[in-house]
Amino acid sequence: MASKFLISLGIALVGLAVVTAWRSAQRENSAEASFPPEGQIVDVDGVAVHAVVMGKGPDVVLIHGSSGNTRDMTFALAPILAENYRVIVFDRPGLGYSESFSPNGETIVEQAEILQQAASKLGAERPIVAGQSYGGSVSLAWAVTRPDNISALVLIAPAAIPWETPLDAFNTVGATTIGGALALPLVSAFVPDWYVTKALDQVFAPQKAPKGYAEHFGPGLTMRRASMHANAKQRANLLEEVTELQPRYGEITVPTEIVHGTADTTVGLGWHSDRLVEQIPGAELIELEGIGHMPQVVAAPEVAAAIDRAAERAGLR
Repeated sequence: MASKFLISLGIALVGLAVVTAWRSAQRENSAEASFPPEGQIVDVDGVAVHAVVMGKGPDVVLIHGSSGNTRDMTFALAPILAENYRVIVFDRPGLGYSESFSPNGETIVEQAEILQQAASKLGAERPIVAGQSYGGSVSLAWAVTRPDNISALVLIAPAAIPWETPLDAFNTVGATTIGGALALPLVSAFVPDWYVTKALDQVFAPQKAPKGYAEHFGPGLTMRRASMHANAKQRANLLEEVTELQPRYGEITVPTEIVHGTADTTVGLGWHSDRLVEQIPGAELIELEGIGHMPQVVAAPEVAAAIDRAAERAGLR
């Protein structure tokens, strides 16, 4: 009796695995067909980096946050900037259409290096670098480790100061090999679209995702198995990397503007930017009253104004 049960269970599990893999592949193919690359692929020593380039003028590089892609920046902020700048928006490694190149998760220093090299290939030797949230961490790493390849720094709700809260359960599991092989395919295959849309509103809180944002952003790209695994590994390593980088913030000499919403509960203003502004010489902090974690979308004109100020301080305007 027990052997029959085990055989039946084994057959059921194999069947579930087959259905899960098929459904994940179908949903991923659909997402990529609906939301193809917006820009061009830049080859950096054999690693594909996806870049969207628009506008003319001084160079500005935009770096998205956790679980994001270029479309987060091209929804609102990049088109505004393109009126006065040449804007380069990157997918970070492992996300969107940029390749992952580290089995352990690309560090913020490694990401800064490959994105800087990609920017150089596009003719941007000393761009203004602007990053949001996790992208702010990468931007800080760029400013610290690539000081000759940056003219100004703009940080949007940056994760900058070592924190005490533990990594969430989803990314803790998703960062592991077993989680990547077993848990993430189930998420990719069966989590309904309405749940993903609801999760977007939580990211924007207390605001909600603007009308048309989900249709532009393409949440299905984030829900791909490889993207979730790459993102989880990067998130799992971030605290240690920020802890290592923080003592070097005082080395940053380029004009620095920090933009942060007072209602941000994801990366708190008081813990991060209020402390960070004291650690970067000459940095200026702009607090956005009532704004949550996504100023680059819901307060894009204010973020663009901060980039204008950084450009002026750097003598680019």
